[in-house]
Amino acid sequence: MQFGFQFFPDIQEDVKPPEQYYREAMRLIGLCDEYGYSHVRTVEHYFHHWGGYSPNPIVFLTAASQHTKTARMVTGAVLPAFNSPLKLASDLGMLDAFCGGRLDVGFARAFLPQEFRHFEVDMDESVERFEEGIAQVRMLLEEENVSSSGKFHSFENVTTFPRPTQKPRPNFYVAAVGTPASFERAGTMGHWIMAIPGVGSDPIALLETYRAAWAKAGHAGVPRMMMAVFMFCDEDGDLARRTAKPLIEGHFAAIADAMTEYGAGSPSAAYQNYDRMREKILAQTMEAQIDCGAAYVGTPSEIIGQLEAFDAACGGCDELSMQVNYFGMDVETAETSIRLFGEKVIPRFAAGTE
Repeated sequence: MQFGFQFFPDIQEDVKPPEQYYREAMRLIGLCDEYGYSHVRTVEHYFHHWGGYSPNPIVFLTAASQHTKTARMVTGAVLPAFNSPLKLASDLGMLDAFCGGRLDVGFARAFLPQEFRHFEVDMDESVERFEEGIAQVRMLLEEENVSSSGKFHSFENVTTFPRPTQKPRPNFYVAAVGTPASFERAGTMGHWIMAIPGVGSDPIALLETYRAAWAKAGHAGVPRMMMAVFMFCDEDGDLARRTAKPLIEGHFAAIADAMTEYGAGSPSAAYQNYDRMREKILAQTMEAQIDCGAAYVGTPSEIIGQLEAFDAACGGCDELSMQVNYFGMDVETAETSIRLFGEKVIPRFAAGTE
């Protein structure tokens, strides 16, 4: 199992302005090479303090790539619904060059009504835009003189530049939230998965659904799974839990707030049970996150036990993408946690030591 960083800004500007957030994030990314953290990942969101400091993950990761020589840069994730495939493929090629071929590309469907409204995109089209966008970006990265006639974007005999450093292209992931349908779709499409399971669903069952769909579709090779989690490590386990609890629960309150614009019911036929999902999100506690394997909080030995139990139960998870500075956590506290985890937890899971 490998461990990397996920940066998901979720704070108001009066708590931590963007310049401070980015500066602190780069400081933490500078610890990757010292401890062997495997990746740096960030999101694409707009118009709300939950995610709004990261409207362009490619810009963030270009900066991040200059603070680590070993960690991979992961878009976690870009949103085809709001991007031209021609622009996105060109930008990804540029990032792949900046990081020396250390890019993995994650795609997500998008789900916030205000984002669709402001971009003037119909939420009912979200699945079609998602699948068409991934297919077109893949062609543009892998091939030259590409033509495609899509429902939303069409182009003829075009080659995007710069060409990707990795051949034929960077690895692709798709993000899947806590519904069986999203995990099944990812497995059927044959993409690696970014699981975001901590919203009241059983992550172990979801990963089994993904593996079964991959096998049923007849894809070659072994699927790779990256799971988004919270992490806070301290030598005093009670202090770790007291510190992390209001921050984890504040993060979920921010998600629920970002989902409130649509009112009651579901904002689109493509998003069934949206209001029920929001209720689940709002009800999340730190304890529930720990119980379902979506948060790792405590002393190094407690976290090792949590990780070993989850890894055994789910049949092996390749990589955890850990939120390490969530909901306004001060940078000194985050750095202490990261260093302790790097010193005492990562070596336990290094190759050949399990």
